[in-house]
Amino acid sequence: MTVKGKRIKTVDVHAHCAIPKASALLRRPGAGPAADGPLTLDGQMLADRLAVMDTQGIDVSVLSINPNWYDADRDLATQVISIQNEGLAEFCASHADRFAAFASVALQFPDLAAEQLERGMKTMGFRGAAIGGSVGKLELADPKFHPFWAKAEELGAVVFVHPQASGTAPFNDRLKGNGMLGNVIGNPLETTIALSHLIFEGTLDRFPGLKIVAAHGGGFLPSYMSRSDHGCVAFPAQCTPGVPTLKPTEYVKRMYYDSLVFTPEALRHLVAEVGASHIMMGTDYPFPWVSAPVDHVINTPALSDAQREEILGGTAVKLLGL
Repeated sequence: MTVKGKRIKTVDVHAHCAIPKASALLRRPGAGPAADGPLTLDGQMLADRLAVMDTQGIDVSVLSINPNWYDADRDLATQVISIQNEGLAEFCASHADRFAAFASVALQFPDLAAEQLERGMKTMGFRGAAIGGSVGKLELADPKFHPFWAKAEELGAVVFVHPQASGTAPFNDRLKGNGMLGNVIGNPLETTIALSHLIFEGTLDRFPGLKIVAAHGGGFLPSYMSRSDHGCVAFPAQCTPGVPTLKPTEYVKRMYYDSLVFTPEALRHLVAEVGASHIMMGTDYPFPWVSAPVDHVINTPALSDAQREEILGGTAVKLLGL
């Protein structure tokens, strides 16, 4: 890919995969449209995946596995993460010119997750960790997870937050019916809630060095974040004094987001709210949300060439050390 004749490295920070052995151990399919098939990383599937990347103009895919093990006990979770991380590390080491990865962690056991993250970054080449937007009925801002956040900050890890199917039964019932509302509304809403709790419960004050990347353009939060600034002003009795210490919008602008917002106007707006240097290209592969992710960035008329370069790969190269 070139921008005004300059060759740039394009990076997809939101690309899924699955390790069949781990899925078999959990006795559940990997998170994909057809079980593990389109997500596996060997044989013909690898050739197919590289062909898609080449067609889309993507040089490097940063792989992550959607957590579906947060209900597993400690022994099973340890085995699953070991299989996944060893498989991912071996694969990326063998194809380092085209792939990098986020480690999997058993976040339901924060001390174990911290150990897995440290090992993954120090000995296995991972760039950080991929986690869900909630763990069971707990928010990521729950004090239970402070050991994980502390380790992530200490290591300078990039933490990729991807929504999980969760919520109360009455809420989920409202998302039933036509239109796949559990995904198109539920997923970005989960991300919005997760990030908002990290802000309002003081997690981002306690761990100011965290590097968080939110899937799907950060859900609904960046597009309507100014309401968060006004909530505690309008209703101070419902907020803890001094928490957070800054305006919520300042935390939103510290975090990073993928470019999966579908239209040029949506991408222009996201850039206007958080800055091009905090947006990275994401495809959600193999889910067919976008067919031309590079063109989505190139053809957004409001962007400068420098901003296009940042989104397409410049920011990811710097943040992830690619």
